[in-house]
Amino acid sequence: MIIENTGLNGMTSELAHLDESAEKLGFVRWQWEYYRATYDLKLEDRTNREEYFLRFNVRAIEGKLESSHAVLQVESVYIGRATFPHGLDYESPVPQPILNAATQRLQELKKSLA
Repeated sequence: MIIENTGLNGMTSELAHLDESAEKLGFVRWQWEYYRATYDLKLEDRTNREEYFLRFNVRAIEGKLESSHAVLQVESVYIGRATFPHGLDYESPVPQPILNAATQRLQELKKSLA
């Protein structure tokens, strides 16, 4: 599920600041290459024993990700349910408490990057 109206799409930040801000909120930069990266935050639904991942993509608009001064732009923000053995299901409904937690983290990230 793509999360619309986060206010993050199009925001820019240097890699070092983005990494620090995202890490404070529990995001981890997992997948990356020279010009793109993906940040993930694991959210657990303890009632259903399901795991969800809040994910956002960034793209370098100045420099490469091997430099802490590279300028990155936030692209899509989305959430999916973890599936076995690995993967995300973006079509399943997401419980409201998980969406609320995701929205809160995204607002905190936006505030940190502003």
